[in-house]
Amino acid sequence: MQLFNFFRSGTSHRLRIALNLKGLPYEYRAVSLPREEHLAPDFRKLNPQGLVPALVHDGKVLIQTPAILEWLEERYPTPALLPTGAEDRARVRALAAVVGCDIHPLNNRRVLELLRKRLKCDEAVVNEWCETWIAAGFDALEALLAADPERGDFCFGRQPTLADVYLVPQVESARRFKVDIGRWPAIQAVDMACAQIDAFRRAAPSQQSDSL
Repeated sequence: MQLFNFFRSGTSHRLRIALNLKGLPYEYRAVSLPREEHLAPDFRKLNPQGLVPALVHDGKVLIQTPAILEWLEERYPTPALLPTGAEDRARVRALAAVVGCDIHPLNNRRVLELLRKRLKCDEAVVNEWCETWIAAGFDALEALLAADPERGDFCFGRQPTLADVYLVPQVESARRFKVDIGRWPAIQAVDMACAQIDAFRRAAPSQQSDSL
């Protein structure tokens, strides 16, 4: 497998975690967003959207992180990132969607570049924008986590699931935008539990070859 990704991209971070959790080796292919390598013709041939990540497997190109994660779960089901029961799977998918659908899209690079360049917002306004949507999503997630009496150290149950794969990169992003994670003790505790797992540690932005 070849993973075309950027070290600080939250969607790329998710895939690195999932690949590590499943013990799947991959070739790290760095795509620099600041240098706009994702907009170059060669990368556009790989992914016409010009977005990272893209995963190449046996000559086939997979794009869109939710689709790739579902493909990984179907193709490499062990260890599972989704629980067995239909209701439990729906809950984990919903927790992941709070990040993937409601927080991240409003705070991704394309939106922030529009705020900075076209709308002439300064960094204080950009950070306020990011904190607004992070806080709205984290408030909901915190309530959902706190309301689950059977939850262990993670978002669901006693081992990492797809929900943790989504949450940890968003916590990393929140810290980058100077959001105080201590406001959400359950989320902070999940992040700390995941940080004890090698698959999460190796996936962190600071551990990637293009992070320097």
